[in-house]
Amino acid sequence: MLGANALHRAENGSPDPTLLRIDLHEPFLHSQLDRPDDLPYQSSMDNERVSRRLSAILAADIVGYSRLMAEDESATLNALNRHRREVFDPCVSRHNGRIVKLMGDGALVEFLSVSNAVQCATEIQRTMADMDDAGGISLRIGVNLGDVILQDDDIFGDGVNVASRLEQLAQPGGVCVSSVVQESVGGRLGITFQDGGQVSVKNIDRALRVYHWHPQDAPPLPRGTVIPEKPHEPGYAIAVLPLDNMSGDPEQEYFSDGISEDIITDLSKVSGLTVIARNSSFAYKGRSIDLRVVGRELGVTHVLEGSVRRAGQRVRITAQLIDTKDGSHVWADRYDRDLTDIFAVQDEVTLEIVKALKVSLSSRERANIADVGTSNIEAHEDYMRMRGFLFFPGMNAEGWRKAVAYGERAIARDPGYADAYGMLALMHLLDYHNHWSGAPSEEAMQKADTLVRRSLELGPDNIWPNNAYAAISRWQGKLDEALPALDRAMAKSADYAMGWFTRGEIEIAQGKLDDAIEHLERAIRLDPSFRHQFMQFLAMAHFLKGSFETAALFLKERVFLVKDTDIGRAWLASALGHLSEVEEARQVWQEMLEINPTFDIRTRLARLTLTDPAHERLILQGLEKAGLLADS
Repeated sequence: MLGANALHRAENGSPDPTLLRIDLHEPFLHSQLDRPDDLPYQSSMDNERVSRRLSAILAADIVGYSRLMAEDESATLNALNRHRREVFDPCVSRHNGRIVKLMGDGALVEFLSVSNAVQCATEIQRTMADMDDAGGISLRIGVNLGDVILQDDDIFGDGVNVASRLEQLAQPGGVCVSSVVQESVGGRLGITFQDGGQVSVKNIDRALRVYHWHPQDAPPLPRGTVIPEKPHEPGYAIAVLPLDNMSGDPEQEYFSDGISEDIITDLSKVSGLTVIARNSSFAYKGRSIDLRVVGRELGVTHVLEGSVRRAGQRVRITAQLIDTKDGSHVWADRYDRDLTDIFAVQDEVTLEIVKALKVSLSSRERANIADVGTSNIEAHEDYMRMRGFLFFPGMNAEGWRKAVAYGERAIARDPGYADAYGMLALMHLLDYHNHWSGAPSEEAMQKADTLVRRSLELGPDNIWPNNAYAAISRWQGKLDEALPALDRAMAKSADYAMGWFTRGEIEIAQGKLDDAIEHLERAIRLDPSFRHQFMQFLAMAHFLKGSFETAALFLKERVFLVKDTDIGRAWLASALGHLSEVEEARQVWQEMLEINPTFDIRTRLARLTLTDPAHERLILQGLEKAGLLADS
């Protein structure tokens, strides 16, 4: 993905000679993205671990807990433990929540997706309503979307305070949500909230617009209606940390990184696992960190770590699979092999992880894992080197030329290497955007197109060729051709975060906004360290639905995470215009002009290829309401 300063300046006719960063973390290339100022987003406070982020918060409380305990303490504790074991905890896990803390009569849970938070809340209450014997346990639940401060394992801040007040306003057995939560989920979850009006609550300096839901008030389904069960995420989620290079030679870093990336790719082919994207896993490279913290930050149950030592034609790989709940070892092994056996070792590691977690593996998945695309070790090493440049944060013209040379050597060594052709095609797509070769853009695009078509001929079902074809088709304006290519790629790897992102981006252009929101939220789940990039497009989808409060919240988070984003501020100014926050809109617009004095909103909108003219008008109308359109 191209999202950094170099591309957005190139798009506006203002090349950046410093080429601060090309955020090509995956093979889809996108415009209008920027780099974060810091990853992960943390600051120091009293020497403790502190950070902030936008989260969905679920606050739950037991109705009449003190009375129940006074009447029968033992029976109440038994009923409460049963509820947590059979209802609450499994539901939170299914919807990717993190239980921050359990109090005697309540709980606080954090979600990165507001959809997951709402689905979890309503599922808990529906389940409790259907139970014949709940032991007198009844919950009130509040859900809010807002800023939270994370310190060690706890969370604080306005987002948490509002969620707690909403919980107190909920009916017994019901759910109360803030206006931004109601607006964010809309009708796409099939959940209808009742407007509770404006309310004033303790210690909150503004009135809250609240909405209520209760299972008893949900309208009965028409007779014969069959609700398709939405597939839940696999029970295990894993992050593969970059294997340490123990060779004593920094030049071998590409090799240890490459093996890590190959294992990530192989694991992502297993449907029984959720695999976190390379970008988020590699955010921990070179850092000494408690793996339980990694599990909490990435939302994973297990982490794979280890090392690679290469000496001549011999390779030693060590690997440990760690349970992030308690830091215990689930599996560990060491492999001393000839370099020619490296493909077999990678397969063994993947299969041992699957075996250790007792995940079923289909014959097709087993065959996909074994398919490395080449038997030529030297060609694969050149491919690894090229891929390393693709992911390198400081990519520039010199790096691009080296990467292309490695790619050309890989296909010379193995003319049937489909993945190498696909990645080389992406390199020329980079040249199309950045003009590193000095050739005209049309020539760079033609090279990319020729290479990707050869790639598809050699590997019509492979992940990389189809990823590359989707990216190139997107920039050629062939949106309807990009989506089938994504389908083919993700049939082999459903955990491809940038694939979900690209799908969401295309769906925004097509006006399929609910689908876009769902798929962008999936991308954030799979690549949480890259949510600063996804946030822009998630906000855009909500904006185009007319959910301006939600869009403004996401865009404020985007601006906080990426200080120099011009496009984020432009959309935020428009959202604020629609919300009649004119003074703030003008301030944000002025900040945007200081970042990019030549910014032209119409030029930037044209690049989105929005198919519905009303969507572009909606953006311009927001700026018009704030008196900013004449300045654009």
